[in-house]
Amino acid sequence: MTTDETLNELLVKLFKNIMEIEGKCLVTEEFSDISYNDFHIIEAIGVEEPKSMTTIARLMQVTTGTLTRAIDGLTNKGYVVRERSIQDKRVVWVYLTAKGKKAFAHHEEFHRDMIAHMKGGLTEQETPILIYALAKLGDYFEEKSELEKVPL
Repeated sequence: MTTDETLNELLVKLFKNIMEIEGKCLVTEEFSDISYNDFHIIEAIGVEEPKSMTTIARLMQVTTGTLTRAIDGLTNKGYVVRERSIQDKRVVWVYLTAKGKKAFAHHEEFHRDMIAHMKGGLTEQETPILIYALAKLGDYFEEKSELEKVPL
């Protein structure tokens, strides 16, 4: 197998596993009422301070209409709270409840474990090389994403 074939096989397998296995690890018995996508919305909301619906939609790269449906579900399940701004009634603030913060911590723990596992087998010299390689991969997808936005 050539180097290019090996890289392709590893990347295809990695992308498939990230989506599939992260979803299985996140949606446990305790969090069986929310989806993999819900966890990423919870992550975008964060635990620091309330975020506006517009900000969350931008972070998730979805419309506010699409986000509204997801937030409705998370609100009904007790993970988030929505409040209209007192200063500007057009702005809706979203923040995590205690249950939402617990789901956030669960998701964060998965990522901490993943990073620890990745770094666990690397030397101090190899870690920057991994970071560089992943950044190049990220740049590639960012470039492709920008091309998709330009009408032909």
